[in-house]
Amino acid sequence: GEPAGVVLGPNMTTITYGLARALAKTWKVGDEIVVSRLDHDANIRPWLTAAKSAGAVVRWAEIDIETCELPGWQYDELITRRTRLVAVTAASNAVGTRPDVRSIADRAHAVGALVHVDGVHATAHGPVDMAALGADFYATSAYKWGGPHVSATVATPAVLDRLAPDKLVPAPDSVPDRFETGTPAFELMAGAVAAVDHLAGLDDAAIGSRRRRILDSMRSVQRYEASVFSRLDSGLRSLLHVYVLGSPADRAPTVSFSVEGWKPRAVTEELARRGICAWDGDYYAYELMEALGVGELGGAVRVGLVHYNTAHEVDRLLDALADLR
Repeated sequence: GEPAGVVLGPNMTTITYGLARALAKTWKVGDEIVVSRLDHDANIRPWLTAAKSAGAVVRWAEIDIETCELPGWQYDELITRRTRLVAVTAASNAVGTRPDVRSIADRAHAVGALVHVDGVHATAHGPVDMAALGADFYATSAYKWGGPHVSATVATPAVLDRLAPDKLVPAPDSVPDRFETGTPAFELMAGAVAAVDHLAGLDDAAIGSRRRRILDSMRSVQRYEASVFSRLDSGLRSLLHVYVLGSPADRAPTVSFSVEGWKPRAVTEELARRGICAWDGDYYAYELMEALGVGELGGAVRVGLVHYNTAHEVDRLLDALADLR
């Protein structure tokens, strides 16, 4: 992304709410937006609130509850000449599904709609090219890839220039400054830069510009994580008392599951007792968990891998889960 199009803020949710309010000023009654059941609520609720304020219609993309895929064909009917915005994730933070964002974006752009991509979960797991994705807005959070609690939404300056966000009178009118309310967290910005440099140095063979080193390193990360995740996924599915949610063909190394006879919170507490970090609940993937019918049961257990996780750690997890039978 171009530096002049990078909006920095405290977290993705806050930035998205501000962006949604600004975009809603350009919508009128009868306009439409498209959101998906696969997404984190931060890429759903801000758009629903904005649509309500503008009198716009909300249309939903549904998941395949067996595979947790987000079928692309449904967007042929969901996207119309009235569509103004399509919001979709680059990777589910709950089940890892990577939808075909580019095909969705192409459909949206064909009718002049903008595309907001939640890349918070995806960015940590592989190289990112928002132009190749077809994203008009791409959101990412540094804490997901080893940095501090700083987030950014990246857009082209020309797109941002068309929007009038709420701001204080003395605050700058320029892009992207007019989207950044309040005093920036300067000390955290230094940590964000350090995290980027860390990622750029993960592959010793990567050379050239920082951008080039980032891309090469993250390709190596993606290959490594895929190999370790294959061991995790197959191991979980071999445990007869463990039920894995979905089986998407293309996914980030993240998986959610339930254990027969155990509530999700009890599983994560037992894993914590053994020194293993996991999560339970809906992880803000509220619509997804409701669609899968596990919301009222306490959600599910989630585990995921990043570049420093090992096959030995996977085996420790699988052994611990086997003991819960």
